[in-house]
Amino acid sequence: MSAANDDLASELLMGMRLMGVQYKRIELAAPFGIGFDKAPGRAQFHFVSRGPVLMRTHSGNLYTLNTGDALLLPQGTDHVLLSSPDVPCTDVRSFNSTPVCGNICCVKACSPSQQEEPPVLIFSGCMEFDLGGMQMLVSAMPEVLLADTLMHKYPEIQPMLNAMERESLGGRAGYAGILSRLADVVASLIVRGWVESGCGQAGGWLQALRDPRLGKALVALHREPGKNWTVAQLAAEMGSSRSVFAERFLAVTGMTPVRYLTDLRMQLAIQWIGRDGEAIETVAWRLGYGSLAAFSRAFKRTTGKTPGALRAEEARRNAMQESA
Repeated sequence: MSAANDDLASELLMGMRLMGVQYKRIELAAPFGIGFDKAPGRAQFHFVSRGPVLMRTHSGNLYTLNTGDALLLPQGTDHVLLSSPDVPCTDVRSFNSTPVCGNICCVKACSPSQQEEPPVLIFSGCMEFDLGGMQMLVSAMPEVLLADTLMHKYPEIQPMLNAMERESLGGRAGYAGILSRLADVVASLIVRGWVESGCGQAGGWLQALRDPRLGKALVALHREPGKNWTVAQLAAEMGSSRSVFAERFLAVTGMTPVRYLTDLRMQLAIQWIGRDGEAIETVAWRLGYGSLAAFSRAFKRTTGKTPGALRAEEARRNAMQESA
């Protein structure tokens, strides 16, 4: 990647928030099928402490996961974990769970007659995955990110997976908290590896990340989203005329610079209002709007709801997650 590309990737990762909302230590004895619904705005992480287990995704792809494997579903798409491809599935929420501490619980689906073989053991996390102004990158990510594809370039992942396996199998004092922290770090390393490897074959606006000149303008937008940018100023960042810049920007990102800036601001507004609980007036000012009314109109036009409605929805979702 060029220097501009590196700058953008670095800023993307600096703003990343990937932290577990709920964790489950799951014991399963064959035959089993356990389903996970789509979690909008959240990712799903799985670590196989004792395998093997099959995972079938929403698209129908089937993965074999062995002991020590870890993966992240960045878009939180619905999927199932199976002992064999034809086993019927039951939603994970239908199983009895025992709280361990905080946001961690144990799910055990093993009858005494199924104890001939050691049960499959999985540590799962539903994670808040927030990239701030780069949130559009999530939709460009593949359905599944596998840790084992990064081992050759990021060998530091392996010791963490080994530690997760020991903690999960050993059940020592404090193991659940240690596992949750390790899961957060491993999931973040998986995302970083994908970004630093060039974001795979993702296209669309990510082509701009690989464009040394256009990347400079994108870096400037993401650094100062509240600035009253003009096309001329952005063209100067790229080092071109306004017409060349506007044409190139539209061709690569699929939108005009003004639309891109508006979408970027709204992504940040969703994060700051919904997740961080900032005052709506403060967010409007930070994003360069001269009045609360102007900001509210832009927010509703882009998202289909008012800033106040977003805040209320986030409060309800958090309450549901806490009671689940």
